[in-house]
Amino acid sequence: MASLPSLRQLRYLIALAEHLNFTRAAEASFVSQSTLSTGLKELESTLGVHLVERDKQSVALTVVGEEVVKRARQVLASAEDLSDFASDASRPMQGQLRLGVIPTIAPFVLPTLMPAVRQKFPELQLALREDLTANLLERLRNRQLDFALIALPYGTDDLRVLPLYKDKFWLAGREKDPAMNGRAIQLSTEWTERLLLLEEGHCLRDHALQACSATEVANVDGIEATSLLTLVQMVASGMGLALLPEMAVHSGLLSNLSLKARPLAAPAPERVIALVTRSTSAHMTEFEAIAQVISSVQRKKTK
Repeated sequence: MASLPSLRQLRYLIALAEHLNFTRAAEASFVSQSTLSTGLKELESTLGVHLVERDKQSVALTVVGEEVVKRARQVLASAEDLSDFASDASRPMQGQLRLGVIPTIAPFVLPTLMPAVRQKFPELQLALREDLTANLLERLRNRQLDFALIALPYGTDDLRVLPLYKDKFWLAGREKDPAMNGRAIQLSTEWTERLLLLEEGHCLRDHALQACSATEVANVDGIEATSLLTLVQMVASGMGLALLPEMAVHSGLLSNLSLKARPLAAPAPERVIALVTRSTSAHMTEFEAIAQVISSVQRKKTK
């Protein structure tokens, strides 16, 4: 049977990939530079390929080395999940879990979710991180997060996904804007051409484009909003219209502004709020329990 690389060797390679400097990688690994170099040479010998190219000025990974780093992260994440599973099996719903939430969900869900979690699971702590979907999923895959609360559709093929509830889009505009006439708005080209968007990276931008079946909408002098709050302020200033998630509308995001929000005519476009984790996660019990709390909080809001 062929020899297998050790987890220690894989950690050394990942450290070098992150720092591209042997001295800093060794310091980050709490070993000497010679120990790290020896471990990497042993790894290359075990795998039978060159992983690192270096000279006096620089350090770089080979093409094979970059792929090995990618797979090494997956191996380490699975190994750590296994260790967590063994240690946590006897004490579920305790300790700290790291939850990532996208910016177009966090301010509307967390104020009610966090008290509900504390009440139901007093020995469980949720450490929060707000970030864009792509960044959260990368952190999730690299085991820097345990769960992520995101909006679908989004690429999650390698992850465990629990869809929780649907969040429809509403059209927002100034009170006297002709687009706001009627109880249920039909998204016509006349209105989609005036839509303002969040900047690239926000999945809500893609969802808005999908909702109006358009690839180009309003882009006033190249201006795009960095947050929903900024987007709403742009609408209030008369720059255009916006598609807002129903949860944002019901949260009072438009309060104290001369703006209206109207539901869209059926079939109204929507996004799906989902909780995701790694398929190898050791915290499946907690994953399902947190998902149930989120769903329960949402049901109370809509009653």
